[in-house]
Amino acid sequence: MPREELLARTDSAELSEWMAYYQINPFGEWRADLRNGITAAVMANAHRGRGARAFKAKDFIPQFDRPEKKTPAQLGAIFDLFARSHNARLGETKK
Repeated sequence: MPREELLARTDSAELSEWMAYYQINPFGEWRADLRNGITAAVMANAHRGRGARAFKAKDFIPQFDRPEKKTPAQLGAIFDLFARSHNARLGETKK
């Protein structure tokens, strides 16, 4: 519903009640992600190996923050690391 329609159909008192309710019991997509993260962590922990690190809900919650822009030097270093790792694995398979 567009903001203008919401304001036309809802008075200040009702909007204040919804705001107070949200403070007590938040809702929305991020809350759904949290619930799903909790469920996924429980399932993963039930099947993890002995001595493995316990999973937390945040391990399964998507992060939509934009990554920081990297400089050309940083990108070059990442590529060099990837190339060295890839080439090392190729060397292992030739033996």
